[in-house]
Amino acid sequence: MADNLPSEFDVIVIGTGLPESIIAAACSRSGQRVLHVDSRTYYGGNWASFSFSGLLSWLKEHQENSDVVTDSSTWQEQILENEEAILLSRRDKTIQHVEVFCYASQDLHEDVEEAGALQKSHVSVTPTSSTEAAKSVCLLTEDESLSTVSCEIATEQTPGSDAESALQVNVAEVAGEKENHSDDKTSEEETSEHVPTVQDNPKQPKRNRITYSHIIKEGRRFNIDLVSKLLYSRGLLIDLLIKSNVSRYAEFKNITRILAFREGRVEQVPCSRADVFNSKQLTMVEKRMLMKFLTFCMEYEKHPDEYKACEEITFCEYLKTKNLTPNLQYFVLHSIAMISETTSCTADGLKATKKFLQCLGRYGNTPFLFPLYGQGELPQCFCRMCAVFGGIYCLRHSVQCLVVDKESHKCKAIIDQFGQRILSKHFLIEDSYLSENTCSRAQYRQISRAVLITDESVLKADSDQQISILTVPAEKPGSFAVRVIELCSSTMTCMKGTYLVHLTCMSSKTAREDLEPVVQKLFTPYTETEAENEQIEKPRILWALYFNMRDSSDINRDCYNDLPSNVYVCSGPDCDLGNDNTVKQAETLFQQICPNEDFCPPPPNPEDIVLDGDSSQAEASEANSETLKETTDVRKPEEPAE
Repeated sequence: MADNLPSEFDVIVIGTGLPESIIAAACSRSGQRVLHVDSRTYYGGNWASFSFSGLLSWLKEHQENSDVVTDSSTWQEQILENEEAILLSRRDKTIQHVEVFCYASQDLHEDVEEAGALQKSHVSVTPTSSTEAAKSVCLLTEDESLSTVSCEIATEQTPGSDAESALQVNVAEVAGEKENHSDDKTSEEETSEHVPTVQDNPKQPKRNRITYSHIIKEGRRFNIDLVSKLLYSRGLLIDLLIKSNVSRYAEFKNITRILAFREGRVEQVPCSRADVFNSKQLTMVEKRMLMKFLTFCMEYEKHPDEYKACEEITFCEYLKTKNLTPNLQYFVLHSIAMISETTSCTADGLKATKKFLQCLGRYGNTPFLFPLYGQGELPQCFCRMCAVFGGIYCLRHSVQCLVVDKESHKCKAIIDQFGQRILSKHFLIEDSYLSENTCSRAQYRQISRAVLITDESVLKADSDQQISILTVPAEKPGSFAVRVIELCSSTMTCMKGTYLVHLTCMSSKTAREDLEPVVQKLFTPYTETEAENEQIEKPRILWALYFNMRDSSDINRDCYNDLPSNVYVCSGPDCDLGNDNTVKQAETLFQQICPNEDFCPPPPNPEDIVLDGDSSQAEASEANSETLKETTDVRKPEEPAE
């Protein structure tokens, strides 16, 4: 199909990240002819989720870090005298400083492979290590492509009359039906090499012994996100999912706990009214003070006298003026507002606190939702919507260059890897596809990321199925607070008996240098000697990945060199917890492409859709309906006579 594409479209989208996928869906929904291509073998770009073997293949791809040699004659022959070409990059430079560590017992045998996976080849990768526990690891990767089988979108659910209630049903039922279904499926597929769990022997509170072989074999249970985010229950993305009815393609689960790290301990933060009054961490005086302050934050704009005089100071200093105890100040600043202690002003803090409080109670006791099977589901959901309305998709399909008319300085076509020239009116490109010449003036920020597989939660509870968010404040000037999101197996992102932990912060150094101090505070590396010690309090790290990701969200269009006016650039993921900036960017670019069009309106009722070939049948149906109506009306007067 890829080498026989139509020669003309209205919109060509290059890259399948979340903003590009939203715009592609919106354009297709508004009647535009959309071609959506990606040179990668998977959907999502830097928003993707991978199974464990898929992640290892992704790592191998980036560690090889070699340019693809292209035959320039294939596109040069297509360029006319009055045209010029803007070459696109064939090398992804958005990921840097990749380091992998395996701490789990490496009893890997040649015959161990991921259950249900395709044939694999052995690839030796030796990560840089500063500790004896981090050793060379034999990684299994797939030959042909990254595995996205376990990232398939969840089964469609029948949309109800109210889209918001449909989403709410998904959230409520996931913890029951979906979790039970996954447990049944796990038990059916369980092999003799069973992964021990805490419940196996309640009399012996020994920790799980999980080896690298277990992780490899259960690799399809993992869905590991490249970017770590949550959805605010009243955020722009949830509103868009409900409005467009795309929510029927995905399922969500509540974040169950907001945690804080204070004085070397992890503790749960009360955020709802019930949590506050049930909390044993706060005195009665603190409970009243906190409720009074949170009530003020909900309607702070109505009381400008309360904060206008403090707008120039930081939110941290403002909290001190409200006579809150240090305990409450810490909770509000780091676990509710979740903003910087040194750089965020009072207005930003009040706005963030109000947003947090407004999102409480819509779908649960916390403001956040997480998509089952990982964040990589969201781009695929919008890609599915685009395809439903006629969009054409081509993965593993690279674009060599853009063709620009010299007189009008507008882009008129692309030339793909097969040398086919495809015309279009508008072109949407992910930032990573632009060449160094085009981006030479862009100053990118970086995001530090870490992904850990651990054997226990950072805060033990009665249930082992907890989804938690924790903010660890910055300790040194110039460093940044670290956001920690811990996912359990019921999110369909990790195998039973393990937790998947994501750490994120703005970069000041390499990812490992930024995040390792926080990792050492919360976790301890797995070793065989410590495995026999039942007195260890910290969770153990079985496997760890560090990498830096480019943040292009603050790059202005003027920073790109000689960009035609009908070429629009989408940024990659930012460091924010939510997705509001992504939705705003998508809507802004969509309005430039399709002014005066509604942004992702609800789909039509299937009963109201009449296809071209069904017009005669529709007319006949209407005629029969009118005849039936006339017949009924005629007979009605006769009924009393009978």
